Amino acid sequence: MSGRAEPANDGWRAAVPEICIAAVLVALAAAAGYVTGGLAGTVVVVSGAAVITLVVMRAITPLDVAPGAVRRADAEVIPVTFAGYWRKRTGLVDGTQSLTAYDADLRGTLQHLLAARLAERHGVSLHDDPDTARRLLCAGPRDDALWYWVDPARPPARSGKQPGIPPRTLARLIDRLEQL
Repeated sequence: MSGRAEPANDGWRAAVPEICIAAVLVALAAAAGYVTGGLAGTVVVVSGAAVITLVVMRAITPLDVAPGAVRRADAEVIPVTFAGYWRKRTGLVDGTQSLTAYDADLRGTLQHLLAARLAERHGVSLHDDPDTARRLLCAGPRDDALWYWVDPARPPARSGKQPGIPPRTLARLIDRLEQL
């Protein structure tokens, strides 16, 4: 805490006049739509107003920060959006279903995580010293199959017919990344 008083955030209270004016304009436009096109005209006007409202709201609202995110003085907090979450979730699901999808998205994410973990904790570069990286990741014989999924030398899949990473293997790989 800095000891300074932070200004109070009034939220949407300051925008009440503009919101009221927008609501009246939408009501008038809906009435005009009803007069000219009946119920269909009203639906078109209200639907259009809803879409415009959503676009404007998306543009003016600040991005949320992940719950529990830690703000460090030397690092910027990365905002989390629903679209970003949905994109990551879709990449995860697709990566378990198709090897091509895995190689296109999830593999890169896992390689970045592995590279960061190896560099921070062991001073090893995944791309410059893959043999040492493999030894560190694959601590036991049960882990040998994990290397296939993060091997930077493996060419990406060309056919979309091969299954992606099995969920159990993905869970084991993530566990190994946490243990590194």
